Amino acid sequence: MSEDTNASNGQKEVVIYSTPTCHFCVMAKGFFDENNIKYTDYNVQADPAKGQEMVQRSGQMGVPVIFIGEDMIVGFDEARIRELLGL
Repeated sequence: MSEDTNASNGQKEVVIYSTPTCHFCVMAKGFFDENNIKYTDYNVQADPAKGQEMVQRSGQMGVPVIFIGEDMIVGFDEARIRELLGL
């Protein structure tokens, strides 16, 4: 599997930094599930190292922070997610 592409279906790599209590995080993951989008979820509440990684990568303290390939989305922006995933 390449860094930006899921080899099985050509989908860009999707990573979400989230917390279980974040409403927009739940909405984003639900959107990915409904659209059969594979993603990696990092719970920054349970994993402080991933929280630090998120801040270093994004400069953001709030969640969700979503990376689709190298493109970053802060918050749940369904239109931008659809655009980046070609949905």
